[in-house]
Amino acid sequence: MSEPIKVVVVGAAGRMGREVVKLVLQDEELQLVAAVNRTHAGSDAGLLVGLPEAGIAITEDVEQALLESRADVMVDFTGPRFAYAHTALAIKYGVRPVIGTTGFTPEQIDELDKQCREQQIGGLIAPNFSIGVILMMRFAAQAAKYFPHLEIIEYHGDQKLDAPSGTAIKTAELIAEQRQELRQGNPEEEEMLEGSRGGYYQGFRIHSVRLPGVFAQQEVIFGGFGQSLKIRQDSYERAGYMPGVKIGIQKVMEQPGLVYGFEHYID
Repeated sequence: MSEPIKVVVVGAAGRMGREVVKLVLQDEELQLVAAVNRTHAGSDAGLLVGLPEAGIAITEDVEQALLESRADVMVDFTGPRFAYAHTALAIKYGVRPVIGTTGFTPEQIDELDKQCREQQIGGLIAPNFSIGVILMMRFAAQAAKYFPHLEIIEYHGDQKLDAPSGTAIKTAELIAEQRQELRQGNPEEEEMLEGSRGGYYQGFRIHSVRLPGVFAQQEVIFGGFGQSLKIRQDSYERAGYMPGVKIGIQKVMEQPGLVYGFEHYID
């Protein structure tokens, strides 16, 4: 059996970070070597997530964790405010980043890809790690060839900071690759209430619903002559993303360069 992949989890006490810690601690192919969070410093990472004591204390210092842990991979689900700096820092120390945070600009992604290639390490930035979401986006892009009239509706909890979601934006980008820009609806259409038609992207609309009690869902609705098609994916808990996170951890070990989008790892 090959040596386990050594993982440092940044944002370990967050909602997604806790699931990643559980994944790493419970998988024989992975090894937790550091856990970072701005709160809970000194707490044992295993006890923090409801597992037996792991012998890994939460630290507040990302750079120290990267330097001392000799990690292979850094998994980061913190947020746009911190993720770019964390990613650049990981690459600097030869640690492969696996980032589940949106908000990177194309210029930042290009720069991080260049840094990865200079260090000869892999990396991944993924708006979503759900295999079901990847299939939903892929099916929607295929359908757009035949149903160019469409709208995207995404649903998340009321505490989500970005709108539309990174998944909705990525879905729109994949659809746009298969569909020429087409401005839908009546050319004389007028919004009587600003924003009521949603965000505009390549001629179609994206709607963001934010409500308490909602976890994460997205549907793409296609309309044609005498028929409609709906492609929908529902996520019910964060643990559903973990098989995808493990695939990401494994894949960044294989080749240099930064990949944007988990769909590149799903055949």
